Amino acid sequence: MLIKVIHMGKDLFQSPDYFAVDALLTEEHLLIRDAVRQWVKKEISPVIEDYCQQATFPSKIIHGLGQLGCFGPTIPTEYGGGGLDHIAYGLMMQELERGDSGVRSTASVQGSLVMYPIFTFGSEEQKRKYLPKLATGEMMGCFGLTEPDHGSNPAGMITHFKADGDYVILNGAKMWISNAPFADIAVVWAKDDQGDIRGIIVERGMIGFSTPETKGKWSLRASATGELVFDNVRVPKANILPNVKGLKGPLSCLSSARYGIAWGVIGAAMDCYDTALRYAKERIQFDRPIAGFQLTQKKLAEMITEITKAQLLNWRLGVLKNEGKATPAQISMAKRNSCEIATSIARDARQILGGMGITGEYPIMRHMMNLESVITYEGTHEIHLLITGMDITGIDAFH
Repeated sequence: MLIKVIHMGKDLFQSPDYFAVDALLTEEHLLIRDAVRQWVKKEISPVIEDYCQQATFPSKIIHGLGQLGCFGPTIPTEYGGGGLDHIAYGLMMQELERGDSGVRSTASVQGSLVMYPIFTFGSEEQKRKYLPKLATGEMMGCFGLTEPDHGSNPAGMITHFKADGDYVILNGAKMWISNAPFADIAVVWAKDDQGDIRGIIVERGMIGFSTPETKGKWSLRASATGELVFDNVRVPKANILPNVKGLKGPLSCLSSARYGIAWGVIGAAMDCYDTALRYAKERIQFDRPIAGFQLTQKKLAEMITEITKAQLLNWRLGVLKNEGKATPAQISMAKRNSCEIATSIARDARQILGGMGITGEYPIMRHMMNLESVITYEGTHEIHLLITGMDITGIDAFH
């Protein structure tokens, strides 16, 4: 499909920092964040609205994301990664999602859901074979866990494989898979002959493996989403991740992805706030800027308050993650909090812009629709509430 690129107005974004959170960051953190921010302003902002309107993924950005180091930034340099800490990773995701949730999703799937499990649970041969190419974007990946009938309950998955000499025969299906339509490999979670959940790397071109694209989305329209279908796919046993069994594997990947989302959606919230603040100062009604009215100031004041609280929560979570102390429950709290306040901020920002808020001239409605997906994927809002509830009470409400 040919995309007619419409260059939107200049990206005037200024990052809010009401509590001087930048002072908590290192010089390296700031340099990394600013590099990604400038790339987003130059490469994403001018074109993303049109790709979203056309419901087409901007594949041309893959090379740039690889050059920036946005694919697997915490993976050691030995395997092509950036060797960065988790705060740097969070800041990168924040800036990418400020551009668009679909752009951040492409990067976080590649890093947290494809490169992370190969690095953490893979053999040395698997790491050498896949990670360097994934880091540059020469090879793209996706993550197969969610099934048509098993979303919040992945233990019920029915995708399975059975041994056949040096191969296994894989059958089943996954859905709502980001990057699936163009992925070169898929890290798939399936049950073996003993009923244990295992990770296995499936490569495009294997007979019986297909990735039909999901059409008709009102959200994440500039992100490629699809299914993974396995019809007696013969996969070499050498492609099984050797160092993990059970749900620990996919759930640890999800913790890494959820951490990136906690940072990422704050970027979308910042963009909505910054847009609404600038618009409110310029929009004249009743002979004065609407920023001078009490109800508008209430919305703006609550936006910056929630953004500031989330910035501090994410920063502290990043410190804990760097120290190896962050728990999955803490990550769940941050993901849920960030998504909740971001969706609320997007809606309030849209109200400040009135009718202009629904047009592509401003990014708010696009963020608003995207966030409706982000609040659900990688663990729904309700599941994360129950994770916190179980953590503080010691009682499992899932059963």
